[in-house]
Amino acid sequence: MSKIITPQGFAEDIWAGTPLPPLQAYQGGPALILAPEDDVSAVAAHFDQLDLIVISFETSADGRGFSQAAQLRALGFTGHIRARGHVLVDQFRAALRAGFSDIEISASQAKRNPEHQWLAVPLHSGYQSRLLGVEPQAFVNS
Repeated sequence: MSKIITPQGFAEDIWAGTPLPPLQAYQGGPALILAPEDDVSAVAAHFDQLDLIVISFETSADGRGFSQAAQLRALGFTGHIRARGHVLVDQFRAALRAGFSDIEISASQAKRNPEHQWLAVPLHSGYQSRLLGVEPQAFVNS
């Protein structure tokens, strides 16, 4: 069973059981899942129906999901964005700053990276923000 990680720690999956059609098969409804190669701009026409967009990470080395989340937020999506798959603890802060609401990880990864490791990630502003004296935007849906 997968685990959901939020800035507050492991959490209940409030979206459990919600159908997640891929973008190509989406016919309306509250949720869909994006593959790394999907065009985010095609989703914008459906923002009024969508409450949840899941972005799939097939490998931790593929950063396209971070760009997809940032693009969704830039296009005006205010709903829940979930990263699903291979997201590393070291990528947690970057995922939240890109616009993700939470991350879904496998049970085996949750064993390797228990809750305390995720909670140890500093979520304060990064070096460049502190250097420039600019506060980062608040985490979306956190």
